[in-house]
Amino acid sequence: MHEGTPIQFGNKTLVLTLTPGASRALQQRQQPLYVEMELYFSCMIRKKVRFYEQASGVEYQTIANNLNLGFRPVMTQQCSVHETDGPPPVTDFPIVRAGSFIPHWLRIDFVKGQWCGEFGFN
Repeated sequence: MHEGTPIQFGNKTLVLTLTPGASRALQQRQQPLYVEMELYFSCMIRKKVRFYEQASGVEYQTIANNLNLGFRPVMTQQCSVHETDGPPPVTDFPIVRAGSFIPHWLRIDFVKGQWCGEFGFN
């Protein structure tokens, strides 16, 4: 996978960028990495990329030999200021046309032994 590679994800084209460090780390893995793009709806909208060693219950699509990609829109059960500190309890957010909310791009890096990533919209 090269930097800025367009891939088909769901019903959209997503541009996936793997840094050289991320590419090397993926090649060295014995097991697949599960990457979840979480779009969080609450008082504000938050975008977060989560990395798992095992599937987390989200539907994943195999992108490459050791890379599986998922998208999960979630929402809080209520909106309050104290939710901004720490992880609030979330529930899946049933979006009628989830494909409309799938990001346009995703960037994955591996720095100092840790996966990190970000996604966005054009």
